[in-house]
Amino acid sequence: MVTPLSGTEAGRHPLAMGAGGDRTMELDRAAEAVVFEELQAVADRGVQFSVLSEEAGLRSFGAPLPLVVVDPVDGSLNAKQGIPFYNVMMALLEGPAVGDATVGCVVNIVSGERWAAIKGHGAKRNGRPITVIPRERADRIQLLGLESSTRSLGVAARLVERSGKVRILGAMALSMAHTAAGALDAFCAPVPMRVFDMTAGLLLLGESGGVATDVHGGSLASLECTLQTRTTLLCAPDAPSHALALRAFAGD
Repeated sequence: MVTPLSGTEAGRHPLAMGAGGDRTMELDRAAEAVVFEELQAVADRGVQFSVLSEEAGLRSFGAPLPLVVVDPVDGSLNAKQGIPFYNVMMALLEGPAVGDATVGCVVNIVSGERWAAIKGHGAKRNGRPITVIPRERADRIQLLGLESSTRSLGVAARLVERSGKVRILGAMALSMAHTAAGALDAFCAPVPMRVFDMTAGLLLLGESGGVATDVHGGSLASLECTLQTRTTLLCAPDAPSHALALRAFAGD
């Protein structure tokens, strides 16, 4: 549904404001309609749950938990502009907090590449356990990923200055997945972002040996998974890399 609309005037057609606070475009609406059609089929089989989606907000299918968290098009600006890097993100939570996620899945809609994690059972990329790329230098962040507006770049200035190169890919869940695999030495969202967008990526990181906190090193596990919750993010594929990024962000 998404790919034929990507980069088209029809896909960019503006609709109402979504529950997440962004303007819904036809591309967002069409993707979410497919998601809810599938979830309705699950509910019709007698399964009870709730869904939190970027556009529709919170919707009950008979019970508050488990909670399915879904972003039908993460990286939607990329999709609307015809930039082929965007994904669907889904997570299953047994409780209200981010740390209650038991299953996470990120699928690159363009390539079909699938990242999945089950709590306590590891993380996989296209069905194979994630193999983390070894770092070339232990004393330096060679490749830093950012999720940032132009205004917030300055907040991460010290981290940027201590990094070799920077990538702003425009799809948070995929950026976190590639960080879990070691393709990025660190990934940072320097100003508060929706925790909703991070849920599957946090599980992928945790299950592949990565570390994720806010930019001050605070835990994210107890944050309630709602459209209103916001947090900064700093993650890396291993603890030493995260510690290095944390010190760099603080200017130490």
